[in-house]
Amino acid sequence: MGIYLSSPKTEKASDDGENESLRYGVSSMQGWRATMEDAHAACLDLDTSTSFFGVYDGHGGKAVSKFCAKYLHQQVLKHESYIAGDLGTSVQKAFLRMDEMMCGQRGWRELAILGDKMDKISGMIEGFIWSPKSGEANNQVDDWPPEEGPHSDFHGPNAGSTACVAIIRNNQLVVANAGDSRCVISRKGQAYNLSKDHKPDLEAEKDRILKAGGFIRVGRVNGSLNLARAIGDMEFKQNETMPAEKQIVTANPDVTTVELCEDDEFLVIACDGIWDCMSSQQLVDYIGDQLKTESKLSVICERVFDRCLAPSVGGEGCDNMTMILVQFKKPIHNPNAASTSAAELPSTSNQPVSNPNEGPSKTE
Repeated sequence: MGIYLSSPKTEKASDDGENESLRYGVSSMQGWRATMEDAHAACLDLDTSTSFFGVYDGHGGKAVSKFCAKYLHQQVLKHESYIAGDLGTSVQKAFLRMDEMMCGQRGWRELAILGDKMDKISGMIEGFIWSPKSGEANNQVDDWPPEEGPHSDFHGPNAGSTACVAIIRNNQLVVANAGDSRCVISRKGQAYNLSKDHKPDLEAEKDRILKAGGFIRVGRVNGSLNLARAIGDMEFKQNETMPAEKQIVTANPDVTTVELCEDDEFLVIACDGIWDCMSSQQLVDYIGDQLKTESKLSVICERVFDRCLAPSVGGEGCDNMTMILVQFKKPIHNPNAASTSAAELPSTSNQPVSNPNEGPSKTE
């Protein structure tokens, strides 16, 4: 994870798409890192009224991020809460389900296929993993039956991944996040964080880590992981007396629901390779300027990478970079728009509130 190339890989894997209500652009770039460990999923039509976008920033290998990009949205679609219209519960359960699915013989086999053990594709292609086309998501869901084999007792991967996803159904936006990838919405040019960066030094995270038997050293969980929440990382989830939500590191996401209105222009989901270099407001300002002259959203993502890329190895701008830009088509017909003011959105402070009904603080 910390090994760098002598020169960056600046080739970008990009895609664009649109339906009647929104359009998106996505791009990924390996950069200075020796391997590409990011992945993403973009599904315009999860069903006839729902779109799904997710960014997954892997660590310790690419297998877990690719696993999430392939399966997480399928599990959202499959859960009984989704059918009942409860998007928040279905996505929360899907995050936790990823850890369950990666255990045992079948989990081991799938991770081996997706990871370096059986996959020798070039770094650029690895990052741009899989964007299901319309209807594919419905056809891919199965019950994940267990398999017997030499790895039946596999407890899951020690590698891991962040997960930050946005689900859009009509005027409802649901954001779920575990880790330090981030989702930001632009409302009248103002940036509002819709996710929280889960670092170990946050009080709520620190409290859970210590109660589960872990410790924090130099800002890292057990002196190792600089995230307090992630999918995978099973070495931090071995306390058999505690549920998944209370383990040292948990895949349990924060879930934020926002009612979209006509003031909402676009949202961004990106890995920390972007946020290490630009604040939420800086990125929203940059995208707003770019949209005045550039209509292809993936091109804007690519320009963000070029802006963030470090001129030499070391410090910020040396990480893998992945970004999804979703633009809402106008107008958004929301009869409740008057009740959805800026004061109901989270702030863009360093640690934004997770309750969308709390007022924002001023962005620096």
